[in-house]
Amino acid sequence: MRKIFDIHMHFPRNWEKPDEDPTPMVENLYEKAVAAGITKANFLCGGRFGISHEDSIKHAERHDDLFIPTALIDPETTPPERVAELHGMGYRGLKMIGVARDYDCADYFPMYEKAQDLNMPILLHMGVIGGGIDYSITHPRRDPEVAKMYNRWSAQMQPRNMSAMRMRPFHLDTIANNFPALKLIGAHLGGTGNYDEAASVARWRHNVYFDISGGTTIERHALERHLIGGEIGYEKLIFGSDCAPDKIAEHIRRWDSIFDLLEVPDDCRERMWWMNGAELYGLETPEWVASK
Repeated sequence: MRKIFDIHMHFPRNWEKPDEDPTPMVENLYEKAVAAGITKANFLCGGRFGISHEDSIKHAERHDDLFIPTALIDPETTPPERVAELHGMGYRGLKMIGVARDYDCADYFPMYEKAQDLNMPILLHMGVIGGGIDYSITHPRRDPEVAKMYNRWSAQMQPRNMSAMRMRPFHLDTIANNFPALKLIGAHLGGTGNYDEAASVARWRHNVYFDISGGTTIERHALERHLIGGEIGYEKLIFGSDCAPDKIAEHIRRWDSIFDLLEVPDDCRERMWWMNGAELYGLETPEWVASK
């Protein structure tokens, strides 16, 4: 039976009722993930969005057979001392998104240094932040359900200081050069529009990886542009769901089909499904070809 390491699983939250008890949602996520075949999951918890890190980890610890707690942080407000506190609580990685400055801003370096010292991998969102309506496939003018969604969300829309330009794969090059032992995972194959950057950084920086989450558009690009094993080596890619609990099994099936179409060797599939993520989090020991 194969093992699957999910590098990108979010703590569930009802965005319309943020104060709702998350316990039933966590239980549902756990059940759906296990049923889909997930063996271990990088569980992205609290702090910036949702309940606190202190409360989030209690939910993660109820299912420590699956969840590996990772703390969602804002580098503007997370000094090295707080990173050490999170590690002491039981968090084993960090997640960043929606930063106020470029990921490779020098003011963030002390936080990166502490994460490197504590061997805490960092998952970083890449590119445009999704959510809401995907206008490449639908529009409120032709889909009544999408129109209803737009009307509901537009009533809640607020200005936000976000920019994809601050979350680019080339920023990982700067970080990796300054902190060569720090394990970095760029989300979504670098993000649509950034694949060449992602491939370039993954090609030359030993501890930079990319997850393959992001939905059908990124999956189609991965196939059509031969990103998997072509532009980005198998050793640098990790499965991530980043989707609703009910969609995890379907997500896995789609990647199985894509790997078939790309004729990915079995051992390379195992790398992307399990070994790469498991090695990053110390569940497997990397093995190198014996030098002559």
